[in-house]
Amino acid sequence: MKIATWNVNSLTARHQHVLDWLAANPVDALCLQELKMTDDKFPFDALQAAGYEAVAFGQKTYNGVAILSRTPARDVVRNIPGFGDEQARVIAATLDTPLGELRLINGYFVNGQEPGSEKFAYKMKWLQALHDWVQAQLAAHPRLVLLGDFNVAPEDRDSYDPVGLRETIHHTTEEREHFRKLLALGLTDSFRLFEQPEKSYSWWDYRMLGYQKNRGLRIDHILVSEALRPLVKACTIDRVPRKWDKPSDHTPVVVDLLQA
Repeated sequence: MKIATWNVNSLTARHQHVLDWLAANPVDALCLQELKMTDDKFPFDALQAAGYEAVAFGQKTYNGVAILSRTPARDVVRNIPGFGDEQARVIAATLDTPLGELRLINGYFVNGQEPGSEKFAYKMKWLQALHDWVQAQLAAHPRLVLLGDFNVAPEDRDSYDPVGLRETIHHTTEEREHFRKLLALGLTDSFRLFEQPEKSYSWWDYRMLGYQKNRGLRIDHILVSEALRPLVKACTIDRVPRKWDKPSDHTPVVVDLLQA
């Protein structure tokens, strides 16, 4: 069973990319971030024709998240309960799969702009609220996957320039501590369960030949609960879509779970 995450940086611009990628990579579920569209513009019909049900949580111009799945999603939650937020950042749903019930929490985590800014303070509050909610979700849903664009490079090896970028956004001690706190809940970074090529990234800046020079960050993650960890047989970054014409600056990350 395969589950993927992809920040498409505008589904309007990348609609065909998503359909093309799904045709070549028929995953069981795909979680999208940065839809940058309202729900009435979401391509439900085109995705259904491609074999996918979808639940979406969008807004105009910014943010927006969706879960595409082979089977209908249920018990859908939009944003973090109890945390007042006007931004469409989180969608969670339960899927009925060969593994049993699977809870997916798909997030477009706050960017944070720069340390010391109001947006960074918002990021810290948002991450704490997410942590507390995920803790409760894990108690209710032992088979859980938290995935999306985390806007955090957890370790120095997840950045092309860890020294030059030390304590800048995505690299701060505070952000990395929040990531570790999520792992401390019993979640595992599925990508790091395996030997991976050095300089493995999921995002590259459009500017200054970022992709061509592999000046990237690994900020898109798939965290699995303890119940799922023994079933993870692979986790890979698919760089192919980043080479397409007018690509997203992110590329898909895919986890493959054994169907026990």
